[in-house]
Amino acid sequence: MNVNRIAPEEAKELLDRSQDYIYLDVRTVPEFDAGHVPGAKNIPLMMSAMGRMQMNPDFVDIVESNFGKEQKLIVGCQKGGRSLKAAELLQQAGFKNVTDMRGGFGGETDEAGHLVFPGWAPRGLPVSQQSAPQDRYESLARAGGK
Repeated sequence: MNVNRIAPEEAKELLDRSQDYIYLDVRTVPEFDAGHVPGAKNIPLMMSAMGRMQMNPDFVDIVESNFGKEQKLIVGCQKGGRSLKAAELLQQAGFKNVTDMRGGFGGETDEAGHLVFPGWAPRGLPVSQQSAPQDRYESLARAGGK
């Protein structure tokens, strides 16, 4: 199963053009709070537990209980790795309309840390530090029964 991947400008165009799309930010809560795509929903793929990052065992269930498997989702993270993994997990769980935003919020880097594919923020696209309570992980997890 191949995940459809799009550039940040394409993601912005889809989000601007249609209310049918939701931007799902799979970064941690602190990463989300530092700046995100305006209107994004935050459900972390990875969580800090005992000083280490671990998979969020409730990720797929929370996404499904809040949005359903037919929802058009654009998934993004910081550099593109977590969102691609999240998109694959969602597709495997039966989600039909999942797209990964390549480069994430900050952009893909090489082994030396050089930016090789700019993400949302480095391209000068709108960034917000504000979020509605219902867009935050605490509310989405609660709505999902977790």
